[in-house]
Amino acid sequence: MSGEPVVAHDHDHRDGHDHGHTHDHGDGHDHAHDHAHDHAHDHAHDHVHEVPGDAEPGSDEPRTHTVAIETAVLAKNDELAGVNRAWLAEHSIAALNLMSSPGAGKTTLLERTIREDGPGRQICVIEGDQETVFDAERIRAAGARAVQINTGSGCHLDASMVRRGLDSLEPADGDLVVLENVGNLVCPALFDLGEAKKVVIISVTEGDDKPLKYPHMFAAADLVVVNKTDLLPYVDFDVARCEKDARSLNPEVVWLPMSAKTGEGLDHWYRWLRAL
Repeated sequence: MSGEPVVAHDHDHRDGHDHGHTHDHGDGHDHAHDHAHDHAHDHAHDHVHEVPGDAEPGSDEPRTHTVAIETAVLAKNDELAGVNRAWLAEHSIAALNLMSSPGAGKTTLLERTIREDGPGRQICVIEGDQETVFDAERIRAAGARAVQINTGSGCHLDASMVRRGLDSLEPADGDLVVLENVGNLVCPALFDLGEAKKVVIISVTEGDDKPLKYPHMFAAADLVVVNKTDLLPYVDFDVARCEKDARSLNPEVVWLPMSAKTGEGLDHWYRWLRAL
């Protein structure tokens, strides 16, 4: 069904056996753990924030329905995120919410981090995309276990999807779990997943105005990675201006220019991961 998340995975249960959990939905597609998910009308994702006083045409009644739906969805999500956070802490698992625009380099950075054992412990990945399993396949090829969550028309992961992903992924105590969110600089900032830290990746090819254009994302970030610095000689991107704008929203944010392709700045990234 359109808009419902699909968790697709093929992972090693640490006993030497690979188990692919799939079943036929009768539509020609095999999906693993296809969970029905009522997203409350896509949690009012038209983002028309109707407030009391904005009346329907020809009516004296205030238009508050959209706000009520979104508030309820966020409250339920926060409750589930708290459950995730408690479970992760109980098992000494650090979770990162990795967010960016499409093409900023999230998966490329993860691939290199996995291959070079950057955090010094096993990495497990929950991959969020609207469709396909491309990124999960790349992560598995790099050497980590991964579960793919396809959100359909949804533009972000939420706490319920992450709970299902954790149940499928079965991370061991002490693992690092990376939640690679759907490519989007808006909605993922609103939804707590139960993560320990939020990481935002931007690339120098996107322009240096992103913090002011997407303030909620940068205000929520613990770390901002400025990726593809190897391309700085060829693009119009003012690193200092971008950092100044980001710190005007979030003075304590950690700022890290790097190139996942050349390796520049990766040592700082790895030190940050190991300190979690």
